[in-house]
Amino acid sequence: MAQYTQQFLSSVLSQRGPSALPYTEDVKWLIRQHLLALAEAYPSLQPKTATFTHNDGRTVNLLQADGTAPMLFQGVTYNIPVAIWLMESYPRHAPLVFVNPTRDMIIKRPHPFVSPNGVVSIPYIQNWVYPSSNLVELARNLSHFFGRDPPLYSQRKPSNPNPNPGPNYGSNNLSSVNSSVGSAVARPTIPPRVYSPSPSPTPTPTPPPPYGSGSAYGSGRIMEDPAEVFKKNAINKLVESLNGDIRELRKAREAEMEGLFGAQAVLRKREEELANGLKEMQDEKEGLEQQLQMVLMNTDLLEGWLRENEEKMGNKDIHSVDVDNALEPCDALSKQMLDCTASDLAVEDVIYALDKAVQEGAIPFDQYLRNVRLLSREQFFHRATASKVRAVQMQAQVASMASRASPQYAF
Repeated sequence: MAQYTQQFLSSVLSQRGPSALPYTEDVKWLIRQHLLALAEAYPSLQPKTATFTHNDGRTVNLLQADGTAPMLFQGVTYNIPVAIWLMESYPRHAPLVFVNPTRDMIIKRPHPFVSPNGVVSIPYIQNWVYPSSNLVELARNLSHFFGRDPPLYSQRKPSNPNPNPGPNYGSNNLSSVNSSVGSAVARPTIPPRVYSPSPSPTPTPTPPPPYGSGSAYGSGRIMEDPAEVFKKNAINKLVESLNGDIRELRKAREAEMEGLFGAQAVLRKREEELANGLKEMQDEKEGLEQQLQMVLMNTDLLEGWLRENEEKMGNKDIHSVDVDNALEPCDALSKQMLDCTASDLAVEDVIYALDKAVQEGAIPFDQYLRNVRLLSREQFFHRATASKVRAVQMQAQVASMASRASPQYAF
């Protein structure tokens, strides 16, 4: 039985595709271990798959441990039919536990741990801690709390005369339980296990087994046919393999398309860079052409000036030309500006020479200070005069431009 349970769990937890159970891959092995440990500790609770309907109408195929949980009440062991549903978030969240009363059972109302619709809420479920909590401890807590206050009781039925009177060990056991509990305490619904050495002359009729169990309360189970399970598993494996091939092919095509899109984006970027580079080169070419035209124009001007002055010099040697007379100012202001600028630069050269001399110790320091003071005063006057001359030249230039522009606007 344990080997079959292992095969069953391995089969249903390894399914892929539409029929796969809604548990994450990282917890399936832990779910398998929990159910195997529960089946080993409590053989009456065996795993199976069933359809669970949520409150919003959604249906999902889940694992459950279905059967009976033993409880000790008044020194006698009873079996309470329960169903432990492993929800989609198990084992990170607690399972959902129901008691499954048969047609001749009722739920005790009020009960501290079982609601009227059969939902079990014990402290172990409320304080569920992942990953230390497990199903074996849950079953032990169910037995403990059910033993303190049984959740199910049998309905009272009118007593019928027994058509075949005879010794009935099951009835005797029930009578002993009733007498031990007393009239003030209600009798639990599930009869205790009877370990008789020989079968009774008249077997006691048993109620129909809940949820497809083989015996009265889940001691034997009718599970899915292994052949059907393996057939479904093979089909699921085939579908999974086909889906995997399709996914791989799709991923490969998507990767190829992404590569092509990336190459296209790179080409477009390079196209923009080439267009910008070409535009910059064209602009630079136009700027160079304009500068070339300016250089050619200045070259023509200089060559014409040289030809004109060479004709004036005649047969004179170029080294015999007086530099001061080579350039003639056009007016008195220009001549004054030229003299001021030449004097300013000359004083600058003298101060530089004095600096070198005082550094080398050629002249005493006090004499250096007197000379620099006198030269600086003279340089200041030259620069002030040049500034005034420049202002007068700018004013004369503006007046000349205004006089040339005024006839254009005359009526």
